[in-house]
Amino acid sequence: MAFILKKLSRRGFVGGALIGAVAAKAALAQTVTAESPLGPFFPTGYRGETDADLTRIAGHAQRAKGQVIEVNGRVLDRHGQPISGARLDIWQANAAGRYSHPEDPAIMPLDPDFQGYASIHTGSDGSWKLTTIKPGSYDSPIGTRTPHIHLDVNGVKSRNILQMYFPEDEALNRKDMLYNALGDSAPTSVARALGDHRYDWDIVLIEG
Repeated sequence: MAFILKKLSRRGFVGGALIGAVAAKAALAQTVTAESPLGPFFPTGYRGETDADLTRIAGHAQRAKGQVIEVNGRVLDRHGQPISGARLDIWQANAAGRYSHPEDPAIMPLDPDFQGYASIHTGSDGSWKLTTIKPGSYDSPIGTRTPHIHLDVNGVKSRNILQMYFPEDEALNRKDMLYNALGDSAPTSVARALGDHRYDWDIVLIEG
């Protein structure tokens, strides 16, 4: 009888260990970053610089107008593994809230010193870095758009269209129709403030 109890106890222990391992793996799973619309101002005809510093253009004496910010992050899959070589196409409005795009009807001024677009790739650890200007908010047919940065992220197996929002604009974010459309997933699109106008934002794709 003692032998049977010992066997059952061991079986229960193994079963419990397996359940614990599954639960631990689930706990390590990453929440996939919420997808957003591509938007009307994707710069399909852009022929300028594409480096990761949007605040300076070669040959220009002046830096872009507005508050310079730095965004760091990683691109991961849903299991938390880094995605090396993922391509990030990034675009945004300038500090006045205007895109350098022929279809943008805004009357705010363009900034000739603002690059406005970048195409970069992640490192071997999935990391990426961007230097840019804090984008301005602007009026649109769907209401006021809170400050945001657009990204088209391509991994090896999956792609996600994203918009990154800023934590200090929480009140304005909640008035933005596209932000609200993300529902419970909205927090995955909000960067984390690090101080000194620096932000951290990891992007999670469903696959690598």
